[in-house]
Amino acid sequence: MENYNQAPNPTSYIGLVEAIKICFNKYANFKGRATRAEYWWWFLFQFLVGCVIGWVPFVGWAVSIALLIPTLAVSWRRMHDIGKGGGWWFINFIPLVGLILWIVWCCQQSEPTPNRFGVPEL
Repeated sequence: MENYNQAPNPTSYIGLVEAIKICFNKYANFKGRATRAEYWWWFLFQFLVGCVIGWVPFVGWAVSIALLIPTLAVSWRRMHDIGKGGGWWFINFIPLVGLILWIVWCCQQSEPTPNRFGVPEL
């Protein structure tokens, strides 16, 4: 039986490609947890894709729509990872304050123990 009372292993590393694979594999999965690295790598991927093809009118729009669901899902799971309900995503609709809170929360470390959303992904 694994011991979840210890902090996550700092040597475990998730990279950009692995994070993209995880997010596409969990395309519309709003259950479970997403690590800080998974969230931020996905954010970088989405930003880069937007910069590269976002200027093409129809293609940029279509890609943005296609990436909307996995972005919401990984955001939801990120909140689960710090012990908050996914519905906290809606705090982004509060100008400035909501965005600042969201960034602070997404930068927090994962809860090292199981919470109501599952066990940490190490």
